[in-house]
Amino acid sequence: MAPSSTSATSLDRLNSIANHISPAMSTISSFPADSVPQAPEDALFGLARAYKADTSPLKIDLGIGAYRDNNAKPWVLPVVKKADDILRNNPELNHEYGPIAGAPEFTSKASELILGADSPAIKDGRVTSMQTISGTGAVHLGALFLARFYKGSRQVYVSNPTWANHHQIFRNVGLETVDYPYFDKKTRGLDFEGMKSTIQAAPEGSIILLHPCAHNPTGVDPTLDQWKELAAIIRSRKQFPFFDCAYQGFASGNLNRDAAAVHYFIEQGFELVVAQSFAKNFGLYGERAGCFHVVTSAGPDAKSTIARIASQLAILQRSEISNPPIYGARIVSTVLNDNALFKEWEADLETMSGRIIDMRKTLRSKLEALGTPGTWNHITDQIGMFSFTGLTEAQVQQLRDEYHIYMTKNGRISMAGLNTNNIEYFATSVNKVVSASQ
Repeated sequence: MAPSSTSATSLDRLNSIANHISPAMSTISSFPADSVPQAPEDALFGLARAYKADTSPLKIDLGIGAYRDNNAKPWVLPVVKKADDILRNNPELNHEYGPIAGAPEFTSKASELILGADSPAIKDGRVTSMQTISGTGAVHLGALFLARFYKGSRQVYVSNPTWANHHQIFRNVGLETVDYPYFDKKTRGLDFEGMKSTIQAAPEGSIILLHPCAHNPTGVDPTLDQWKELAAIIRSRKQFPFFDCAYQGFASGNLNRDAAAVHYFIEQGFELVVAQSFAKNFGLYGERAGCFHVVTSAGPDAKSTIARIASQLAILQRSEISNPPIYGARIVSTVLNDNALFKEWEADLETMSGRIIDMRKTLRSKLEALGTPGTWNHITDQIGMFSFTGLTEAQVQQLRDEYHIYMTKNGRISMAGLNTNNIEYFATSVNKVVSASQ
């Protein structure tokens, strides 16, 4: 049926009005600057951008937390290349959606790796695991779960300093972060007394975020005896441990040693959660392979409790990412489920951790040989990817401006950025800057 002349006239009039005002409407955003201000550039990625733009042949990148070989190049682990070949030559491989919780052959082995293959929690069936978008996704999923379901304190105690993203992740889901002392600037080691006293004074039910090994950014870890003291305090205060493990096997080269704190807490019967990343220890930075684990307390209802938790985690996961990415998890799963490949991976871990340990020893010896003011034993006392050098922000800026050496402004360096080709230049430059500021 054709439209009436009256309705056609009305429509023309509306179109005329709309055309008249639309140019003005198109210039007005729904997101003005007072409601969406310009955010600052991420400090690490800004540092990487500045390094890339620097044309000096002497430049050194000590900012980004990614392993580099002795030629300052990314290193694809030999075992990862083998796993990649196995996957590419599998005629049954496809790109279908995986399960919401991730591939069970991945999550089961990931839990054994971090919790211990003989973990009482695994044996009792009181663990649930969700594949995540690397460690960042695991921390986020854990934060989201706790924000939604945890009935204890809304405060998350984090080390000062900690990985900067921790604050943003927890605050984004409505949880408040509170600092506990960690790094002693005088000794450049652990402020254990300050750490203990603050956790002791924290409200019952507080969430305590802990780095089980290779603390980021300081490289300072508690001893096993100190972990035992912390466990006793956290138990007495009825607090909730949240472990964030990004460097298992990468710190000491020994997988079980690097997970000893997690193993001890589980043996003591703690209910806890763990965020696990495979970015560093497999070199799968861009593949985003991680896992989130919940360990519930022992008891007659443990299995039904963990089933309920798993069901809610699946709903959270479904609403955010639907299904986790499969390729990085397939690489990890291929290695973890093959004894021969697993042993090769352990050798690769020793290669990476060993080179970093060698760089620590060499840097310390060169700074001491140069007579660089201060003490430098903290370089070898610390462990893992990073070292908190103790350099001031002004010294860091001078190293960047005059010597083309890039590190975060708090003096943290990625030890993996040093090698036999640049460590002499780095040590000499640090010596000049530190000596000049005395």
